[in-house]
Amino acid sequence: MTQTSTAPTLVVGLGCQRGCPVETLRALLDQTLDAQRIDLGQIRALASIDLKRDEPGLMALAAQLGLPLICFSSQQLAPYAPQLSHRSAIAYERTGCYGVAESAALALAEQLARRPPRLLVPRQKYAQVTLALACAG
Repeated sequence: MTQTSTAPTLVVGLGCQRGCPVETLRALLDQTLDAQRIDLGQIRALASIDLKRDEPGLMALAAQLGLPLICFSSQQLAPYAPQLSHRSAIAYERTGCYGVAESAALALAEQLARRPPRLLVPRQKYAQVTLALACAG
């Protein structure tokens, strides 16, 4: 069966503390997808903030899954603040945006689909990781 252009674009936004192990990132991803009954094969890409571009755990997760990791600047993420389910003053202090996982997921879904994005799964937190799932289309 071929994928049609009407299939939604699903992306995962991730935020994490420095040095977060890939196993922790993968555990939250698997748990979230299982809970939502979403197959890993439906995920098109991973997103984060540019401050995490060289984070070993994120790079390892992208390699493990065979997915691109796309990073955005805090300026690119700022317009998504009104759509966030949770706004963190600590995240803003550290990164310049109110929520890395949700903002990055929304930004990437919109970039890939060229349609307005929406949060499918709002911010999930586990250990040193935050995760959100966004779709467009």
